[in-house]
Amino acid sequence: MAGSGPAGEVDGGLTGKIVERMFAVAEEGRTRSHSPYSEFAVGAAVLTETDAIVPGTNVENASYGATICAERAAVLGAISDGAGRPVAVAIVSDARKAIWPCGECLQVLAEFGGGLRVLTRGRDGAVESARIDELLTRPFD
Repeated sequence: MAGSGPAGEVDGGLTGKIVERMFAVAEEGRTRSHSPYSEFAVGAAVLTETDAIVPGTNVENASYGATICAERAAVLGAISDGAGRPVAVAIVSDARKAIWPCGECLQVLAEFGGGLRVLTRGRDGAVESARIDELLTRPFD
């Protein structure tokens, strides 16, 4: 994994154990996907400043515009539950390669700071990682 550091840290101060747990929660979220139109299930897990890990899944709608991505679902769940500010998000899907958040999700994630870490993994098992400010260089503010 990119960015290996001291004492078991892997990325942005996250330990391997936390990253594994985030991906496990994201996989659970993916199993709850409501994606009858795209048939593309996505799961996410947000790690908050209080060390809570909150799942999210994509929920599609016939109007398409009302569809919500897994990343935003996880953020909304964390905020709604009072779990604290997001500090990292893990994303999984059925795709062979890792997928990245859409622009709308990047903007929502950027609300919580450019240092927020995005971890993503495809079926191939390769984990990719980047900070929000690397993925969205010119957010609305």
